[in-house]
Amino acid sequence: MDRFSFPDDLIEAQRQWHATYRALAVPRPLHATELRRRLLLLSARVYWHPFWSTSEGWSPAARVELRRLTAGDRRADAA
Repeated sequence: MDRFSFPDDLIEAQRQWHATYRALAVPRPLHATELRRRLLLLSARVYWHPFWSTSEGWSPAARVELRRLTAGDRRADAA
């Protein structure tokens, strides 16, 4: 059972953030400016999400858990 019940839109935004970050991490990424802008937009969307104002989201462990939960895609790509 998950310790935190994250909203679906927050999970999706964090997954998109990881995907955008990976796209920027390759040597000479295509459309780097657009990817940087998207990363900034997603960063703001995740950081200012209303979930963090709730009692459940108040803990720093919640942010770590969200990253851990959504980073699974990264491990699958690396294999």
